[in-house]
Amino acid sequence: MREIMLLKQGEMVLKGLNRRGFEDKLMGNAKRRLKRYGSFKVYTRQSATYVEPQEEGCDFEGAWQAMGKLFGVAGLCRARACPKDKDAIVACAKEYLGDKLRGAKSFKVESKRADKTFPLTSIQLSQYVGGELHDAFPHLTVDVHHPELTVHVEVRDYEAFVHADPEEGAGGLPVGMGGRALSLLSGGIDSPVASWMIAKRGVIVDMIHYYSYPYTSPEAKEKVLDLARLLVPYTGKTCVHVVPFTRIQEELRRSCPEELFTILMRRFMMRIACAVAEKNGMQALVTGESVGQVASQTLEAMACTNAVCTLPVLRPVVGMDKEEIVRVARKIGTFETSILPYEDCCTVFTPKHPKTRPQVADLEEAEKALDVQALVEEAVAGIERVMLEL
Repeated sequence: MREIMLLKQGEMVLKGLNRRGFEDKLMGNAKRRLKRYGSFKVYTRQSATYVEPQEEGCDFEGAWQAMGKLFGVAGLCRARACPKDKDAIVACAKEYLGDKLRGAKSFKVESKRADKTFPLTSIQLSQYVGGELHDAFPHLTVDVHHPELTVHVEVRDYEAFVHADPEEGAGGLPVGMGGRALSLLSGGIDSPVASWMIAKRGVIVDMIHYYSYPYTSPEAKEKVLDLARLLVPYTGKTCVHVVPFTRIQEELRRSCPEELFTILMRRFMMRIACAVAEKNGMQALVTGESVGQVASQTLEAMACTNAVCTLPVLRPVVGMDKEEIVRVARKIGTFETSILPYEDCCTVFTPKHPKTRPQVADLEEAEKALDVQALVEEAVAGIERVMLEL
């Protein structure tokens, strides 16, 4: 008997005639993530994807952690396979879950019979396995409502599987099924969360960061790359486009009204991001903006930045408050890096009294003092591209 992983589908089961495409993408993503952990067989049957180690030297623990961050997986469990026989199932549960059964005070058995030719119904199988386990572990009490341990039995097409304590998966859809987008990644808390959320919807995410040396330090740039690296186990390989932004900010300070500086800067960021996204075949931009959080995130300000965009702008956290965003950041492991005390370009030349309800006409008038197209082209030409992989 061998230990395997069962990856359970979520909303993918509702995809109808194109469901197979989602399953194939999920399996392909899983195989790429698993390569570094050894040889694994990955296949899908009856709304579950199976991950089986093919050699003794496989890093099962590392593979388990990787599958927990795989979008498209609603839940996952470590399971032991056995023959489709009621007594073989009992023997498997005793051996595989023996330590858990000895350590628990109460339990129940839940069975699922995907193979309808199996001679016992799900209820009958649960009753039989539960009775045998209670005889073998008499200290246990049966609690069907709030058990300390739930023994899961699944009778599938070729084999039966026994497991306990399934874990929640990353959810969402397999990356690659939702197109491609470019995410504006700062060094803060919000933009990594936004990047993660849009990748969860099956979108391939590359990232763009604006770097204002010497006003921002090399450590600040490395912090952003570290944030991107923390996202790679979820997003898969990604490219971070690092934009030299100093010249634009200095021109804005020299030529434009101080109170408009922040929103003018945001408009340049969006122009540059659109140029990069279109050049690389991406269909949308992603930002970490949340309504009302800072002066540049009022509805009026967002409308002014949208006005220069040629692509849709997706704002996954737009309706979330800071506490909600922080909870997600902690969950995905980016929070501690986000709060490291390194500046980003948005803090350079911050106006004392930024305009919170700017008008497009006022911004366009201020931009007449600049050669906007030349500044954008210069910034795009100077981009450094950093490829990050698993």
